[in-house]
Amino acid sequence: MEHTEKIKTKRIKIEDVRHPKDEELLEAAQILRNGGLVAFPTETVYGLGGNALDADASRKIYAAKGRPSDNPLIAHISCMEELAPLVKEIPEAGRVLAEKYWPGPLTMIFPKSDIVPYGTTGGLDTVAVRMPSDPVASRLICLAGVPVAAPSANTSGRPSPTTADHVWQDMNGKIEMVVDGGAVGIGVESTIVDVTGPVPVILRPGAITQEMLDELFGRVEIDPAILGPMKDGVRPKAPGMKYKHYAPKGDLTLVELKDETIEELYKPGSALYSRVSRMMTDSGKSWKLDPESFYMAWAVNEEAVRMEKTGARVGVICTEETMDEYTVAVKRSIGKRSSADSVAHNLYAVLRDFDDLGVDYIYSESFSDSDLGHAIMNRLNKAAGYHILKV
Repeated sequence: MEHTEKIKTKRIKIEDVRHPKDEELLEAAQILRNGGLVAFPTETVYGLGGNALDADASRKIYAAKGRPSDNPLIAHISCMEELAPLVKEIPEAGRVLAEKYWPGPLTMIFPKSDIVPYGTTGGLDTVAVRMPSDPVASRLICLAGVPVAAPSANTSGRPSPTTADHVWQDMNGKIEMVVDGGAVGIGVESTIVDVTGPVPVILRPGAITQEMLDELFGRVEIDPAILGPMKDGVRPKAPGMKYKHYAPKGDLTLVELKDETIEELYKPGSALYSRVSRMMTDSGKSWKLDPESFYMAWAVNEEAVRMEKTGARVGVICTEETMDEYTVAVKRSIGKRSSADSVAHNLYAVLRDFDDLGVDYIYSESFSDSDLGHAIMNRLNKAAGYHILKV
């Protein structure tokens, strides 16, 4: 069944997501075995599942998402025994990572076996594999009896779905079933690590951080595509590397402080130090915010207000700590600046909220790029198309 035509999408609700019953998932498993598509929760985001060994199912995934066919899909498994048939070999780094972090929010790149179609790998001789820890995802894959290719269950380029309602907005009428397992836990996609070379290479940051991997291996490398846009004509090694991703409908700008600005903020006697100290004292916020957070909020608000005066509908992504600093009409807290977990969990929901509000322009505070913050900033940069305002 091709998914260019509208079909009837069934939605089922899992009663206890920690202990899903087989009878709740048997129909979804049958759909996957028969070459159909099922959206389901994982611990990261909702996935759009199809049989990873069925090239037709992979084509349906690309069609439902409107996704470029050179953007590889991730094959999901439920146990280690399901890995061997998919790969030519399991490098030592892959064994170490699997033992440490599977099941969990980690995807690894292996040399693919002949049974994995190029339609699933985006034409590559490697295959991306993950073993999710979410009980619903794990049991569904096991019952399906096939590895499940499952990119995020959203229209390509849009913010990833973290609830079944998000999936319904994008996939109703395009797929056979949505399995509603409630809100996901982490909120950003899995870390992707290429283990085919002598040194593991991070292709996408996530909850398994560079710091964690460095501790395990002593050193890992970071693919340049994480740090900036990929060049034209380059085939992506993993999902999310080449194309604009996670983007809201409004024009998103990420606001960052220059290194010299941060230096001046903490240099007694500098003009900026004196100015910000006076502003914080006058506002009564000197006890609540550090100078960086205060100045960033001030800069974001100034830019947002300027754009608002042109008649545009403007939104601001802020934090619980800085919410009161903004005078624009539309502002949403993404979580606590002191808690990267809360920011990651709320990121895509906030971006989708701005879509519902119909804003034309969005300005976002930036965050520390250490640990989980690396993944947060990667997603925000991708969502903004690397449109960054340095202040």
